[in-house]
Amino acid sequence: MNDICKRIEEIRRRIEEAAKRRGRKPEEITLLAAVKGVDSERLKESISCGIQDIGENRVQEAIRHRSEIVEAKPIHWHMIGHLQRNKVKKALEIFDMIQSIDGLPLSEEVSQRALSLGKRMEILVEVNTSGEESKYGIPSDPLSVLNFVERLAFLDGIRFRGLLTLGPFTPDPEGARPAYRALKSLRDFLEDQGIETPILSMGMTHDFEVAIEEGSTMVRIGTGIFGQRFR
Repeated sequence: MNDICKRIEEIRRRIEEAAKRRGRKPEEITLLAAVKGVDSERLKESISCGIQDIGENRVQEAIRHRSEIVEAKPIHWHMIGHLQRNKVKKALEIFDMIQSIDGLPLSEEVSQRALSLGKRMEILVEVNTSGEESKYGIPSDPLSVLNFVERLAFLDGIRFRGLLTLGPFTPDPEGARPAYRALKSLRDFLEDQGIETPILSMGMTHDFEVAIEEGSTMVRIGTGIFGQRFR
């Protein structure tokens, strides 16, 4: 077993333990490999070790990865980085889901481009639950989130699937707990309004267990799988 397979096995073990601490089923949680700065050979190794969901931060890097990887089994490609409007057309040709929708102009661009391609793009709404100015995302107060998601319902080229947030990077993973708890609260609020919100994308290598304890259904793991990045 190579190092990447060992790391994936260990991450899955920790996911299972974190889920069980909250009485959850491990299979409720998707392990997404975050591949920013990862060469195609290591990406291929992760796929051979069972990874089926790939998270890309950059459109150009995703284009290269997809051109160098022959998918022997179904792979789901996710855009998890900030998406510029001038990259939307290319993104729609590559990705199965865009997780970083953070404004109405971007939403409208995605919808229009998707309709022109005859598709309906699955999206997550990025919410800034930490309040950090350096982070993207819509404001985290419930009425703002509700208003934004309700407006998305009028865009025929997109399908709302859930929420994403980035916790603050602190030495202690517990420092991210309030941000993750806030996103779970927003999901509950939306569902109380009759809006299905099945996906909570939150948690990375340093804090994914805390995120799972707070309700995450998808964790984005980079360093924990690939170790030191090449760039």
